[in-house]
Amino acid sequence: MSHPRKDIDTLIHSPVRFSLLAALRNLEDVDFRFLADLLEVSDSTLSQALTVLSEADLVSVRKEAVGRRTRTWVRITKVGREAFEQHLATLQAIVEAGTQTSRGEEKPDDTPAPA
Repeated sequence: MSHPRKDIDTLIHSPVRFSLLAALRNLEDVDFRFLADLLEVSDSTLSQALTVLSEADLVSVRKEAVGRRTRTWVRITKVGREAFEQHLATLQAIVEAGTQTSRGEEKPDDTPAPA
């Protein structure tokens, strides 16, 4: 059996892309400006992350003309939601693998018993 870290989705694992998908997971259409502020990233960093995720069909990006300005809306796709959930499951499997000894048994709890 191989270590679960080998199943990490490197596309999602980037801190900005991971944070972006985590935010979109709980929101509907989200404004670009709101996302940039929420994630505390520059417009160019967010734009680059969105390009990568959009090309992988993990998010959809929609532009809408509002007067002379263009407003950008982002949402997670079904594929993106499923990929993010799988990534979370992989992270949990890594955590759980860290509680196993080399013989496949759980490590004893080193926490002292209450007095």
